[in-house]
Amino acid sequence: MKFEVTILGSSSATPVFNRNPSAQLLNCNEKYYLIDCGEGTQQQLTKYNLKAARIDHIFISHLHGDHYFGLIGLLSSLHLNGRIKPMQIFAPTPLLEILEIQFKYSDTNLRYPIEFFPIEADESKQIFENQDLIVKTVVLNHRIPTTGFVFQQKPRQRKLIKEKTEDIPMAYYAALKKGKDIEQSNGEILRSEDFTTPAEPPRSYAYCSDTMYDERYFETIKESDTLYHEATFMHELLDRANETHHTTAKQAGEIAKINGVKKLLIGHFSSRYKTLQMLLEETQSVFENTELAVEGRTFQL
Repeated sequence: MKFEVTILGSSSATPVFNRNPSAQLLNCNEKYYLIDCGEGTQQQLTKYNLKAARIDHIFISHLHGDHYFGLIGLLSSLHLNGRIKPMQIFAPTPLLEILEIQFKYSDTNLRYPIEFFPIEADESKQIFENQDLIVKTVVLNHRIPTTGFVFQQKPRQRKLIKEKTEDIPMAYYAALKKGKDIEQSNGEILRSEDFTTPAEPPRSYAYCSDTMYDERYFETIKESDTLYHEATFMHELLDRANETHHTTAKQAGEIAKINGVKKLLIGHFSSRYKTLQMLLEETQSVFENTELAVEGRTFQL
């Protein structure tokens, strides 16, 4: 099953040096989930040939503009393009008022319903579930209420071995994929392990948008397969990071190492850095399996 994320924006605060504000598109089993929606997100979707119409769920971490200023434009364009299916938005409660005011004073009546699910930054909670995913919040430590998100795949069924199942009734397939053995009328046992292979283990993706180093959220992200974590500053600017409730590149590496994640992506880079190699190197000095979450890159999770 496809489980990957495409980076649409990696800049903090403002667009600069061909970097856009925060936005990512998660593809799970060909279903699209938008994570944050900074300015210019719909243009980035077009640039990377990702169809906005396929997005049915949007997750907004907090209400600093670099994480949601692109949302009104995206929702409006979907309206103009004839969307009629609902859009589910998971976001801090005040965002609903912001959307309603925008649409009220632009005299916009969307062709499609918005299903709004308020999230609170008080404790980690499950906020979404379908046949593919469970989504939980991560309570982060920023200047305003902020949540990250953990996207956890559900366990998949075992896979049939085609050449071994051709001569048995299709009615048995469902049980075999669930790992159940079948006793036939003649007493013969069809063992699931003989006709199927194990499913790939479910994977998880943790997204930590804006936060300072804080051990209180570590348990929620522990042992994630892939962790995205902000790394706004070099560690020499630790005082500035603490003042603005952000994380340094070195701290991001420490967080990944302490929590036993397999892979780390860093982003949300300050506009003071024209190039990013030194941020990457600082993080890799602590946690080697780190990559830059920069525009246009797609990572298999």
